[in-house]
Amino acid sequence: MTTRVPASRGARRKAREGVSFEDMAARRAERLVNLVICLLSTRQFLTAERIRDAVPGYEAADGAKSTDEAFKRMFERDKAELRELGIPLETGRNSTFDAEDGYRIRRGAYELPPIEFDAAEAAAVGLAARLWQSATLGEAARSALIKLRAAGTDVRASEAPGAIAVLDASDPSLPVLLDAARTATAVRFAYVKSGASTAETRNLEPWGVLSWRRRWYVAGFDRDRGEPRSFRLSRVVGGVETVGRPGAFQRPEKLDLVEMVAGRAPGEERLAQVRVSGSGAGQLRRIAQSEVDGVLTISFVDTHWLARVIAGAGSHAVALAPPDLVGAVVDRLGAVAGVA
Repeated sequence: MTTRVPASRGARRKAREGVSFEDMAARRAERLVNLVICLLSTRQFLTAERIRDAVPGYEAADGAKSTDEAFKRMFERDKAELRELGIPLETGRNSTFDAEDGYRIRRGAYELPPIEFDAAEAAAVGLAARLWQSATLGEAARSALIKLRAAGTDVRASEAPGAIAVLDASDPSLPVLLDAARTATAVRFAYVKSGASTAETRNLEPWGVLSWRRRWYVAGFDRDRGEPRSFRLSRVVGGVETVGRPGAFQRPEKLDLVEMVAGRAPGEERLAQVRVSGSGAGQLRRIAQSEVDGVLTISFVDTHWLARVIAGAGSHAVALAPPDLVGAVVDRLGAVAGVA
C-alpha cells in the first residue's frame, strides 16, 4: 500500500498554474539570495513588512488576510532556513519606540576575514596546487591560486625550499582514497602484489595516503589479515569501493606512515626500453635516464606503475622491453578499450 503525502495548498495552486516543482525550488533559492543581500545591505533592523516590500519573491500586500498569512508562513520558513545554513540572522529593534522586531545580518559576523599566509604557508599552498595539477582538482587549484595572488599573497611554489619539480597525481584511485582516509571510511579494492599475476581483494581501513620516492601509497589496517599494511596505488586494479559509513574506525594517535611504507622490500630495479614521439610523452622523458634515437631507457621497480604511465601517453609511447612490461601495457590498453 502506498501512502501519498498531500501537497501544500500553495504547491497545488502552482501545479494548476503550470509551474513545476523545479521552478518553485529555483524561485525559492533566488528569494533567499535576495533576502540575504537585503539584510546585509542595511545597518538597521528591517521589519517583516519592509522586507516584504523590498525583496523580490514575496507577494505584495493586497489587503487580503489569506495573502498576509501566506507571506508570514513563507517568511518564517525562510528565516529558519537561513539559520540552518549558519547565516547569523539577528533580531532586534532600532529604538524603544518600534512596535515590532526587525531583522538584519551584520557583515562582520557573516563575511570571512582577510586570508593571510606567512612564507612557509604560502609555499605549502603552492606545492599543493602543483600536486593537483594533473588530478581532478587541477582547475580548482588554479582558481584558488589566482584568487590568492589577486589578494596580494605571494604564492611561488618553485622557489620553496625543497620544492619538487613533478609529483604525479593522476592515479584514479588517489582522490577516493584521500577522501576515505579523511572521513575514516573503509574501502575495498583489487590489488596485484609484487610477483603475482592475478589480483586479490583487499579490505582496508585507510589511515593515510602519502608519496614515497615518487610513488603513492595508502596505509592502514588490513581487515582480512588483521594487521597494518601499506599498498602501492599503481597496483590497484579497477576502482576503489567505499564500504560502510564514515567514521567507522579511529586512526592510531602515534602513527608514522613513512615508516610503514619505507619498511617495504624495495624490489629489484630493472631497465625498460620505451620508444616515444611527439609532446605527449613528457612524463616519460622526465623520468628517463637517457634517450637515443627516440628510445628512452627508464629505471623502474614497479611494473604496473610504469605500464600505467606508458599507456597514459597513448600513441606517443610504445613499450619495447622487458616482455612483462609490454604485456602489462597491452593489458591496460585492452581494459580501457573494453570499457570504452
